[in-house]
Amino acid sequence: MDGGQPVPSPLVPLGNVSSESSMSLEQKTTFVFVILLFIFLGILIVRCFRILLDPYRSMPTSTWADGLEGLEKGQFDHALA
Repeated sequence: MDGGQPVPSPLVPLGNVSSESSMSLEQKTTFVFVILLFIFLGILIVRCFRILLDPYRSMPTSTWADGLEGLEKGQFDHALA
């Protein structure tokens, strides 16, 4: 090697940071989109845990058979004709 001197890496910027190293418009848009996806994922996770903790709270109190007038519940085979 060159006498023990460290080799500069192209991935590590040196002390002089120019305006070219700032984020471009495409990178900013992607960053905002990813942040919005994480917020949406967090909302979905919270909603799923709430449903898992109390599944009967989100169910309606009435059933589909409440609207039947002349038929008894469970006997709907003649109603299809």
